Amino acid sequence: MPKDAHFTAAQHHDNAAKSHRTAGEHHAKGDHEAGTKHSATALDQSLKAHEASKHAHEKSTQAKKPATVAAV
Repeated sequence: MPKDAHFTAAQHHDNAAKSHRTAGEHHAKGDHEAGTKHSATALDQSLKAHEASKHAHEKSTQAKKPATVAAV
């Protein structure tokens, strides 16, 4: 189902955004070790979000394609 794929992609994007915000908060406080850790997590989640978005787009595109009718 394309909607499920889009929902999954959105969840990954939300998780990435949370990690980016957390990383920024740690860096702003001078806690660069924790900031770097959260930045790495954010990057990983961003990559997952990108892949999930591509997958959702592919499923949506497939769902919209009309069935091919064979010539008789």
